[in-house]
Amino acid sequence: MPTTINRKQLFVASCLSLLVTSLSFGIRAGILGRLGVQFNLSKEELGTIAATAFWGFPLAVIIGGIVVDAIGMKRLLMLAFFFHLAGILLTIFAGGYWTLFLSTLLIGIANGTVEAACNPLVTAIYSDNKTTKLNHFHLWFPGGIFLGTLLVFLFDKIGLGWQIQMAVMLIPTALYGFLFFKLDFPVTERVASGVSTAEMYKSLLTPLFWFMIICMFGTAITELFTGQWINLLLSNVTSNPILLLTITTGVMVVGRGLAEPVVHKLSPQGVLLASTVFATLGLYMLGHSTGNMLFVGALVFGVGVCYFWPTMLGFVSENLPKTGAVGINLMGGAGMFAVSLYTIIMGGYYDKLIANKLPSGADLKLYNSPDASAEMKTALDAANKAAGPEVLNATLIIPIILIVAFAGLFFYMRSKRKPAAAI
Repeated sequence: MPTTINRKQLFVASCLSLLVTSLSFGIRAGILGRLGVQFNLSKEELGTIAATAFWGFPLAVIIGGIVVDAIGMKRLLMLAFFFHLAGILLTIFAGGYWTLFLSTLLIGIANGTVEAACNPLVTAIYSDNKTTKLNHFHLWFPGGIFLGTLLVFLFDKIGLGWQIQMAVMLIPTALYGFLFFKLDFPVTERVASGVSTAEMYKSLLTPLFWFMIICMFGTAITELFTGQWINLLLSNVTSNPILLLTITTGVMVVGRGLAEPVVHKLSPQGVLLASTVFATLGLYMLGHSTGNMLFVGALVFGVGVCYFWPTMLGFVSENLPKTGAVGINLMGGAGMFAVSLYTIIMGGYYDKLIANKLPSGADLKLYNSPDASAEMKTALDAANKAAGPEVLNATLIIPIILIVAFAGLFFYMRSKRKPAAAI
């Protein structure tokens, strides 16, 4: 690695760029309900807006993964800076559904571009400790959501509007843009190791890689759909639903900060299996609890999803290194694409659940509008209270399937290592 590469400053700037990504999730999760009220949007329309960030992400992360070796990580990150800036400003000055849709798309593209460049950047500058440093880097995803939800909670208490909450994101955006502009970058690990482009694409066809892609669908939905929607789904079950997300992400920050001994003790596949068990238990508690037990469920759920994203990427980078930046970014893109589809589907499902709990023939738009009568609002609150946990319960099947999948992965990897140890 050239002496001009300052890996500490590159890592700090990478963390700042991921902080902006996560703040966009945390703040949007906190203000989603208010956007619906202010612009008279249905749950399906809110679901489509929220999903836009998730399908803007895979679009950017997959394209970025393909071109990053050719154009370099620095150019990608400068693009991310401009997309973040445009998306944040457009959200602040939004006037309705389509401006919110476009601004969320731009932020999603920026978020995906950050991942497309920063994941291979971290594996390049810390090639001797990939999974641990990816966990330390991705600590800033729950960290930003934690900060974002706290900002929403505190700003709401003092009466500051959601536009000011979004504007806070401009500070770390400016900082990471400045740092990346002035720093020198290494080449990606795949380029440095001399693996050819043909060899990289050939390695993407291995069964293990596609097994991990499919599992990424499930881990991403379990973590990100629940995190983005928890405030909306449980807003009528607890008076402080945003604190559920704050607790979950707070646990994730601590867990990812302590990743090194955990990963080395259990192995990446062991971490994934244990995580899925906790995620299943936590999601079950969130869907079947009330009162203070909801906060216990949030804590258990946070333990469960804590290591999902970075450990999935770390497993591929360590066990399928020839897949390079494309392999890591295809994993991230697959996860976000799955979340985007699932969010749209569950938005419509949520509306149907609510409609079924309202009087026969009720117009859901009217019940959600400012013109709704007191009786309508009471009925809608009761329908939301019953429907929110049902969405979580429907999602519960996904981590249950993952327990079986990761148990198989654990024993498969152990069987592979036995002959290697014998040799």
